[in-house]
Amino acid sequence: MQIDTALILCAGFGKRLLPLTQTVPKPLLKIGEVTLLEKTIKLIETLKIKRIKINTFYLSNEIKKFINQLDTNTDIELIEDGNEILDTGGGIFNMITGSTDENFLVFNPDTIWHKNYNKHILEMIDLYLKQKINNILLVVHKDMSFDKRLQGDFNLVNGKLSKDGNKNFIYTGCQILNKNIFSQTTSKKFSINEIWNNQIKESKLFGYESNIEFLHTTDLEIYNKILKNQ
Repeated sequence: MQIDTALILCAGFGKRLLPLTQTVPKPLLKIGEVTLLEKTIKLIETLKIKRIKINTFYLSNEIKKFINQLDTNTDIELIEDGNEILDTGGGIFNMITGSTDENFLVFNPDTIWHKNYNKHILEMIDLYLKQKINNILLVVHKDMSFDKRLQGDFNLVNGKLSKDGNKNFIYTGCQILNKNIFSQTTSKKFSINEIWNNQIKESKLFGYESNIEFLHTTDLEIYNKILKNQ
């Protein structure tokens, strides 16, 4: 068993990066000469993934134009959220509906992904498959965050995530999930946090810790600071 499909969430409005995102979708903002989306795709290409699905909504034609001219050998499919944006959970659920795959690697391109993540993600995939986990998140201690304002999302103890006690770990924007975690889903539009909370209740949400500095394009101020540091 392996993971053949990666999902990239590209539907959001990117309001915290206005005015830059007035005409450019956030995934197409650049770090140096390379867009956030291309950085994500380049990392995925190092992970032996066969295909990529990207959900779109806001300025979707710009994403489409970018993908059409991108030099890549990976099969990339664009999937529209539809008449309304579906949020993170709904966007994922919409992309995997009808797929024959069971397991998916999911990325948020708000994070600046690069080749140094390859080792951690491959180790996380190996753990996920060997232990037959349904949902595992790549997390980082908040001390490793470039944006020191970010608060932790989770507590990590013995490989499992909770929201109890000291929430010192931040979700990096990469996770692996099995489609069966959506088996009770009835809504089209919902946050992935709803799924995570259900997994936590059953003590089934796992975490894998990264020790790489976490660069997340939180807002315009942080984006500009990151650019200055490049």
